[in-house]
Amino acid sequence: MGIKAALPKYEIYFYNTVLCLAMVWAASWISEVSSSNANRKTFKSSVKPGWYYFGRKMDTADFEWMMWFSTFREHILFALSGHVLFAKICSMLAPQHRSLVYMVYGLLAVWTSMGWTYVTLILSHCILLYSISLVKLRWLCFVTGLATLATFKCEPFVSWQADFVQGDFELRHVLFYGGCGFTIMRCISFALENCERKEGNYNILELLKYNFYLPFFYFGPIMTFDKFYVQANNPNLARKEREMWNISVQGLIHLAAILVVDILFHFMYILTIPSDVKLLKHVSDWAVVGLAYTNLVYDWVKAAVMFGVINTVSRLDHLDPPKPPKCITMLYVFAETHFDRGINDWLCKYVYDYLGGKHNNVLEELVATLCTFGVTILWLGPCQVVLIWAFFNCFGLNFELWTAKFFSMEPFASFEMAMSEAMSRRIRAIFNTFNFWTIVLYNILALNSLDFAKLVAKRLLLRGFPITTIIVMFVTYCLIQVIKERERRQALIDDPDPIPPAPVPAPIPATTISSTVTTAATPAAPQPVVEPGKEKAE
Repeated sequence: MGIKAALPKYEIYFYNTVLCLAMVWAASWISEVSSSNANRKTFKSSVKPGWYYFGRKMDTADFEWMMWFSTFREHILFALSGHVLFAKICSMLAPQHRSLVYMVYGLLAVWTSMGWTYVTLILSHCILLYSISLVKLRWLCFVTGLATLATFKCEPFVSWQADFVQGDFELRHVLFYGGCGFTIMRCISFALENCERKEGNYNILELLKYNFYLPFFYFGPIMTFDKFYVQANNPNLARKEREMWNISVQGLIHLAAILVVDILFHFMYILTIPSDVKLLKHVSDWAVVGLAYTNLVYDWVKAAVMFGVINTVSRLDHLDPPKPPKCITMLYVFAETHFDRGINDWLCKYVYDYLGGKHNNVLEELVATLCTFGVTILWLGPCQVVLIWAFFNCFGLNFELWTAKFFSMEPFASFEMAMSEAMSRRIRAIFNTFNFWTIVLYNILALNSLDFAKLVAKRLLLRGFPITTIIVMFVTYCLIQVIKERERRQALIDDPDPIPPAPVPAPIPATTISSTVTTAATPAAPQPVVEPGKEKAE
């Protein structure tokens, strides 16, 4: 079944209508639970006074969001504004040295915020991995990089290195782990790219330019060294048509998303409610299912906004950063379940695609996924929730390949070839429906808790069976069809169907041409009237 398989328009309109009504229904349940329990004792630690004039309290359970847009807002605006200012001046006066200016400004900003001991620690890791990269052995660079990354995830190395950073800056611990973790990933990328270089080695100054680019330093995203090196050292700074307009529009979209999330936090406490297991036992199935879905959508919005603000600045610097994460609403296959495209690109380039090849062989795919999720566990920090999340996602990714291999055999392949493309799309959407909720349940583990994931699974599959199960699966089926329709339209834009050539007229004989010319030149003689019977006989 091709991605361009179409369905009747009235069917697509029906799916959109059902989906919108279900969204409104679930949101009304969540809003009612939030309003009726705003003064609950268990909510006091996370639900704080918000809009005084409207009498609404605000959900402040997400420390990361509050840190970015409340506590850390002034620091971010000041640091990024200075970066944009110096980058603009440099691009006007000496564009060939702009990457060096980025490094100097980033180094000074890190030194100002975290101190010279932190800068020394970062430089020591850079020098270590640069020295290993000179040997040009991929496995040695990988082992050294992962061992260095492990020193920030396990004791006593974590505490020992954290003691190097002094001061009472309230975000010191967040900046410490963020800067160190992303530094190691960037150094590994540099080392592996240096191993691939056939002649000579990259200068250590290129590693420092790459690592101390301030917009990416503390919170990412990660751009692999080969892409950064080409883009940061490109002296041609010409803008594409309407590029500045697109950057401005993206900035306004991010601002609008921040306002929407702020409004959402005042009316629906989607982050605080899942932490109260006693309350969840008394709410409706629709509220529980809606909470599971909205939590994942919110996590995508948060990542899209956080990375989007940074990406906007990097695009002003004439870079092409990793794209924002793909929304959970658009995911119904495990192969695309990534919330950070920078980390995903890094893992695919150096682990997953390197070991998995074309991802057709079952054994190679198993080895590639195991190694990929092994690195991911180390990146996130090994713990029970992360291990369970990694296991189920690794299994889901391999199970998709096994299922595809199984249904590509006979007689299933012949059955699908015999049916229409529209019917094949409907049948595939049924399987994608169950896959979608599998992805939702697996990722709730990482975002909320194991208890909340168990509760959602019980409500969806056991306690709510069969009414809630059937209704939710039908709504999800409608969602899958809406997603497939969007993908179909995008595929037609990216790869339009070829226009069939116009029929070539048959060649006219020369005698006909001469007689036509003679007839056109000679006045037409009056034609005799022919009887109908005679004309038919002739």
